[in-house]
Amino acid sequence: MAIPSSAHEWHIGLVGYGEVGRILAEDLRAQGLAVSAHDVKLADATLATPLHSHAAEHGVQLLASHAALAAASDLVISAVTASQTLAVAQACAPHMRAQAFYLDFNSASPGAKQAAALLIDAAGARYVEGAVMTSVPPYRSRVPLLLGGAFAAALAQPLGALGFAPRVASERLGVASATKMCRSVMIKGLEAMVIESFTAARHYGVEDAVIASLQETFPGIDWERQGSYFFQRVIEHGRRRSEEMQESANTVREAGLPAFSAQGTAERQAWMADLADGGTFGARDAAGFARSNDWRSEADRLLQSLNARDRA
Repeated sequence: MAIPSSAHEWHIGLVGYGEVGRILAEDLRAQGLAVSAHDVKLADATLATPLHSHAAEHGVQLLASHAALAAASDLVISAVTASQTLAVAQACAPHMRAQAFYLDFNSASPGAKQAAALLIDAAGARYVEGAVMTSVPPYRSRVPLLLGGAFAAALAQPLGALGFAPRVASERLGVASATKMCRSVMIKGLEAMVIESFTAARHYGVEDAVIASLQETFPGIDWERQGSYFFQRVIEHGRRRSEEMQESANTVREAGLPAFSAQGTAERQAWMADLADGGTFGARDAAGFARSNDWRSEADRLLQSLNARDRA
């Protein structure tokens, strides 16, 4: 069955119903589109409860498998953690509708995107790589989005009609994801460096002097505000960021370079995620963030946790 010519008649399938998936679901449902979603968390009754609540509130149909979602969708959007990029393509490919689009939102290396594309295209569907170029929440579905691959141009106009902000980077797969991954070496690396620098500075009592020096060197950045934002995002999303940075490290290695910085950033992000999972940062508020919007409070909690571990 051919997919409808009008994107507003499409059935949209979301693989991954986390922060990004739920934002997209809300924006698409606000336009009256049919939206389904699948998430591996649905297999866990405790983790599934907030997903069912959100889906019921917004009229999203939750499906029990990748196969069911792929078979029902004119456009599948994969928005999972980076490590699951290829696994999701493998699960969806055999069940995709002919000529349906598969938009890979995931933060994966060019090599991973190319491997996923082979699976989707071989099944008769149309793979498009997507590179989300900044944090989704402030922009929602209007987040800057680079598209790549042979079918990128064909999907760009329908996505625009649905409220996205796409731009075709290249017909060659890997260009969009390489742009995203190389940017992440800088952005996620800066997050890791700020946490390391600011926490060490807090230990030595020199944080005000460090920030004053940074402010003088980079006057366009509000380092207090940026530091707090970085702490919050890494505490909340360190696991996802770590997986993305492993893909960034793979991207650097695919270029023939040792991935010193990218690999170190991946390890720092994973280290923070382990501390967050272990309760270092205490109870989190309804938005999922740590208890304080002041980076000093979170640095103190981090130092206290490390000191307690050393004493033990």
